[in-house]
Amino acid sequence: MTINCKGRLIDLKKPKVMGILNVTPDSFYDGGKYRDEAAILKQTEKMLDEGATFIDLGAYSSRPGAAHISEEEELSRILPIVELLLKTFPDIYLSIDTFRSKVAQRCLEMGASLINDISAGNLDKNMLQTISEHKVPYIMMHMKGTPQNMTKQANYSNIIEDVIYFLSEKVALANSLGINDIILDPGFGFAKTPAQSFFLLQHLNLFKTFRLPILVGLSRKSMIYKTLGIQPDEALNGTTALNTFALTKGANILRVHDVKEAVECIELMQAVEQIED
Repeated sequence: MTINCKGRLIDLKKPKVMGILNVTPDSFYDGGKYRDEAAILKQTEKMLDEGATFIDLGAYSSRPGAAHISEEEELSRILPIVELLLKTFPDIYLSIDTFRSKVAQRCLEMGASLINDISAGNLDKNMLQTISEHKVPYIMMHMKGTPQNMTKQANYSNIIEDVIYFLSEKVALANSLGINDIILDPGFGFAKTPAQSFFLLQHLNLFKTFRLPILVGLSRKSMIYKTLGIQPDEALNGTTALNTFALTKGANILRVHDVKEAVECIELMQAVEQIED
């Protein structure tokens, strides 16, 4: 199972780690931490040194109830950082966390490697065409509504069937446009209660029927810290526990704030799986 980034094939048979880099003032965990060049470069270098294959750069907070910002504001936040990262780390596989085709277009023109879209094209009808034109890997996530109203959208007749049906339609549409490097994200916490997210995680293996890579984004989310009665900055151990479980269910990419611990999860799981009875 491979994806093509900048003409290089990345084998996802061994799971990979995607490090999160938010340049937003209001993200639920790291909002405001990386607002100057020195802090951004230090954190990026740290994640790469710890084993991140991808760096996921976002300038629009998608936490529940986050403030909406204009496309111009998102561009003004993200473009200078894209330039900075590509100049400093020319071999970086830079993922752009955006649902806007214009933001994706500008970042891809500058040298970004893939697009991570929380709406799978639902919030911008031009996104899939943009991906098709640039021939880059596309992460499509399941979400209902918008970040501003998604907490009110957590109603399903059968959440597994509904999410699989949604992604099936999106994959078919993408394939019809010549998009083949597709990564699926069930969207833990997006228009889903903690119980619904845990149910999805329990049945993550069902998404292997797509024969596509699966990305899991559980890092320090409310399903962890609310369940444990703690704060996001105390949720690393819980994140590690759920990432390990996700690997047993077939996750190919772990999207995380804490790269070192996620890499260790993968290494230990690989060691266990390589032992013969």
